[in-house]
Amino acid sequence: MLMAKVRAAVIGGGIIGLAVARELLHRMDAVEVTLFEKETRVAAHQTGHNSGVVHAGLYYPPGSLKARLCRRGVTLLQQYAQDKGVAYEECGKVVVAHAASEVGRMDAIFDRAVANGVPGIRKIAGEEIPEIEPHARGVAAVHSPHTAIIDYVAIAEALAADIAAAGGRVLLGREVVGLDSRASETVVTTGHGSEVFDLVVTCAGLQSDRVALLSGEPRTPRVVPFFGDYFLLEPERSSLVKGLIYPVPDPRYPFLGVHLTKRIDGRIMLGPNAFLSLGREAYDRRGWSASDVLSAVGFPGFWRFAARNTAAAVREARTVLSTGQFVKEAQKYVPDVRRSDVTRGPRGIRAQAMNADGSLEDDFVITGGHRVIHVRNAPSPGATSSLAIAEHVVTEVLERTTT
Repeated sequence: MLMAKVRAAVIGGGIIGLAVARELLHRMDAVEVTLFEKETRVAAHQTGHNSGVVHAGLYYPPGSLKARLCRRGVTLLQQYAQDKGVAYEECGKVVVAHAASEVGRMDAIFDRAVANGVPGIRKIAGEEIPEIEPHARGVAAVHSPHTAIIDYVAIAEALAADIAAAGGRVLLGREVVGLDSRASETVVTTGHGSEVFDLVVTCAGLQSDRVALLSGEPRTPRVVPFFGDYFLLEPERSSLVKGLIYPVPDPRYPFLGVHLTKRIDGRIMLGPNAFLSLGREAYDRRGWSASDVLSAVGFPGFWRFAARNTAAAVREARTVLSTGQFVKEAQKYVPDVRRSDVTRGPRGIRAQAMNADGSLEDDFVITGGHRVIHVRNAPSPGATSSLAIAEHVVTEVLERTTT
């Protein structure tokens, strides 16, 4: 007698949702997979609006999901890019201590990187920095030679093609508006009607809390969107940066601050800053959403977060309001960058999961029950870790369906 196929749905056509759908088809023998994406293309949001960095795993607490899945994700992503002919460049990263007061924190990053198994990691003195980045300056640095850059949209498109080739469905323009979990199945409703599934995995990024709420999950952690603006160096000034030049994180601020990043097309980006976005998908600087604004400012956790981070808000506001101030932040590390060298570039929006007490969810958060699993929080290094997150999620699926 033929075994009935498992009917599986994945909600979200970013790189993580696509990776999960592909992994389900790869790992489960009898499965039908349908992916729902509300936009008319894959990778329309965070996947298509990030810096393109493949993180090596320097910053994350050893043993955390981020640390484990980032290192595994790098291996899987590099191999997948090679198999699909997607450009992948190990341009390297230096994390630069701008002042002596930052060296202790820089040393802690080095120790974490070693604990996480980051290959080739080493500390260098200030006078060695120009050997790697000729125009960069600092008192010391951590060098990660295998940190890389990639085209994540190309990876997402390759994953979508794999899903289709394996018999899965990628349904674009299908916003999920209902998730009705019953005893033995879940009904997924879009504007095109309803379908019944045995398993649902949601990977909805900027809308992850709202999609989780549809199935009866708690509203928190709530997504509070923060935009990040980038500037681009003029092409003739791209030689100022060879790879990736990052600051040492300051624990007084919740976000990293301006850094300099080489893109896979050779352009150099400065940024991002981080400031409350007036819309979860407001990439146009004049765009906003009343419901998104109310969701953020009506959330008590946001005000608790804001009260603890007034210094960060002031720092970020300066770079939002002044291009000159933005460039000054970059000049701390590459003094030769001039205001006349930059033009305004793209904007990204980070789906930051925030708790009711105002704390930010630092690690990946995956919740749910037997038939519905939610990827609630997957910020950076989410794209780097995407194939490993998919492995992790599908392993959980298989364990739950066999017990």
